Amino acid sequence: MKLLLWDIDGTILASGGAGMRSLENSLSNILEFDVDLSDIDWAGRTDQWITQAIFAKYDVEPSPSLANRLIDAYLAELPNHLAQSAQVLPGVRNRLAEAAARPDVVQGLLTGNLERGAKIKLGHFDLWHHFPFGAFADDSAVRNDLGPHALRRAAAHANHQFDPFNVWIIGDTPHDIECGKVIGVRTLAVTTGHHTAAQLTPHQPDALLDDLSDETRFWNLFD
Repeated sequence: MKLLLWDIDGTILASGGAGMRSLENSLSNILEFDVDLSDIDWAGRTDQWITQAIFAKYDVEPSPSLANRLIDAYLAELPNHLAQSAQVLPGVRNRLAEAAARPDVVQGLLTGNLERGAKIKLGHFDLWHHFPFGAFADDSAVRNDLGPHALRRAAAHANHQFDPFNVWIIGDTPHDIECGKVIGVRTLAVTTGHHTAAQLTPHQPDALLDDLSDETRFWNLFD
């Protein structure tokens, strides 16, 4: 049995800045002045981490009530911005469908998105149904904490303890690779996000692909 744990942004979807625009608009409305979040390096981070970084940048007291208000406003804005600019990355729709059809493959999410945000993003493209479980920013603000949650939920879903050699984290950032190394599983890095092959290679992923458009190259990694 093989377990594939997917990142979302930059791996499954290219949002075209939908998330950042949603956050900027939401925070501007809450703080009542224009904000610019372009200098926050949030690739591979969790929504909770990003929220904390935003509050630190604008010297805002990070109260739970304000954080919840921002998240609710962001999620309310997100569908409109996804409709303007987001798209499924090359090959992903087919690879997800193929994985779902294989009896020896289980797939879930390991993402920095909150679960509600992940559902909005994937549901927009009718991909949410491929993921019966996952680990999300709801579990921790620290990305490296998410792996054990994903493994536990995968084992419960499949009634199977996965051999780490057969567990793959698929992502587009060094944080995805590091997250896999922390729990001793394998990693597939793709250059469909904001990192090039030259930037990802030093982090030593087990495999590196330009994108997921080649069915044979993808499945040869796991077979």
